[in-house]
Amino acid sequence: MKKNWKVLLVTAIILLIMVIFTVISSISEKVPSNDISVTGNTAGNLNNGGLFAENNGKVFFANAYDNGCLYSMNADETDLKKLNEAQTSAINTGGNFIYYYMDSLQGGGTGMGYVVRAYGVYRARLDGTHSECLDRSAAVTMLLTGDYLYYQHYNNTDFTQLYKAKTDKSEIELVSKDVINPSACSNGIIYFSGTGRDHYLYALDTRTDTISTVFEGNLYFPAYHDGYIYYMDISSDYRLCRYSLSGNTVEILTNDRVDTFNVGDQFIYYQKNSSTEPALKRMRLDGSNPEIVAEGNYEQIHLTSTYAYFNAFGQSVPVYHTPVNGEINVTPFSAALEAAVPES
Repeated sequence: MKKNWKVLLVTAIILLIMVIFTVISSISEKVPSNDISVTGNTAGNLNNGGLFAENNGKVFFANAYDNGCLYSMNADETDLKKLNEAQTSAINTGGNFIYYYMDSLQGGGTGMGYVVRAYGVYRARLDGTHSECLDRSAAVTMLLTGDYLYYQHYNNTDFTQLYKAKTDKSEIELVSKDVINPSACSNGIIYFSGTGRDHYLYALDTRTDTISTVFEGNLYFPAYHDGYIYYMDISSDYRLCRYSLSGNTVEILTNDRVDTFNVGDQFIYYQKNSSTEPALKRMRLDGSNPEIVAEGNYEQIHLTSTYAYFNAFGQSVPVYHTPVNGEINVTPFSAALEAAVPES
């Protein structure tokens, strides 16, 4: 009898430990709710590919020296770590997770083997572990706002439409059949330019997914920063302007024709389009004090709290950087190259 009692006690303890472990594991896997003010990346970064994103001093980036695989580092470019083995873009970060679009060809099988295309919208912990696909579909621009990812979902039947997926994977919904770029966001309001009958500025309230007209301009690539919408003015040869959401006024920032731009806390970085004097330039947020960062044609301008990153047009490497707010000093992003060498 005593022996049976001991067996039952040991069994009960084992079962209790298993239940506790299951509960702890379930809690650890739960995706906490985000405040509506949480935004996964800036419009400028996302419009340039979403290859860099920053959260609490940690930068997540697609390392061009390692086939665009996801890496993390401190904002001062120390402590670089590789987080995945696939080409990554549209990087967002919020709370304890990173979100990104992954697209890669992977070999597998036996004998001659076969090639598998792994792609989709993914979520992972900040250290790259527990990666999970939220939507196995092609996606272009993607933005985290609150508890949802808004992204341009693409297939060969419906083409590009705006979808949203909840961060815990519990919901995936069609938001709009229109082609909407969700990059620019503030406090749950996504600002975008129309691509059908007009290029007005519109606002999508993610609380209700309702759309309203904000400004009847002729905009391209709107970016929100501190109460202003910065944009390229289609009607005036793509010059940079900004629209005040509170004052309903427009300011012309430069008459240069612009290919791409990114808005930081102190400067706007932009590529000047010119057949004779192309250059990557920067100016203050009000358009004052323009200066040349680098002569020539550049693209994929990304900004963090410490550096501005960019590369020559049509050439993914080398990647260059310069202090984002300090004195201009363009040098190669050598830390990314050095981190990728052991992986080559």
